[in-house]
Amino acid sequence: MADKFIAISGNIGVGKTSLVAYLSHRYGFQPVFEPFQDNPYLDDFYNDMKTWSFQSQSWFLAHKFRLHQEIIAREGTWIQDRTIYEDAEIFAKNLYVGRKMSARDFETYMEMYSAMKRSLQPPDLMIYLRCGVRAMRQRIKKRGRTSEQDIPARYLRRLNGLYEDWIGSYDASPVMIWESDSGDYLSDLVHRIEFHKAIERFL
Repeated sequence: MADKFIAISGNIGVGKTSLVAYLSHRYGFQPVFEPFQDNPYLDDFYNDMKTWSFQSQSWFLAHKFRLHQEIIAREGTWIQDRTIYEDAEIFAKNLYVGRKMSARDFETYMEMYSAMKRSLQPPDLMIYLRCGVRAMRQRIKKRGRTSEQDIPARYLRRLNGLYEDWIGSYDASPVMIWESDSGDYLSDLVHRIEFHKAIERFL
């Protein structure tokens, strides 16, 4: 297999981390997981989004830019849990629209993102995991990350709307969409076969 860069996108709790782990085991891909636990602003952000939104999103942006550059430079097939595109075009935009990030901070943030984006080679494949809010909330509760437990359902719904708008216009890479709340590739054999057929067309 030629060297490839595969990106996994989707809302909080849709199953990105599980899919990265599964594909890494199944195909021998090299995983790159979301560095959420390293963000020193995250707990403060969830407690007071308006005060800490710019700092938290800027931290993610800088780290995603570095990770993206490193993946492109490495040999082998790498699979990334959440992309730099989502940080800017979903999460930062949502904070701005929801008045949790000021216009001045959002403009500064997007200026940084635009400069970074121009220098990045896009992934070879974007896998988008689509999922309903009810299923997401169940998964968030089950995995038990303290900082995520009080995320309001309306916040997840807004993110879902932004995700659908974004993936509908995304054209930098081939896109594979998987309905993650109904397609259980982990425990359902039929779904697993369907999933393998879908992804192997790109590989």
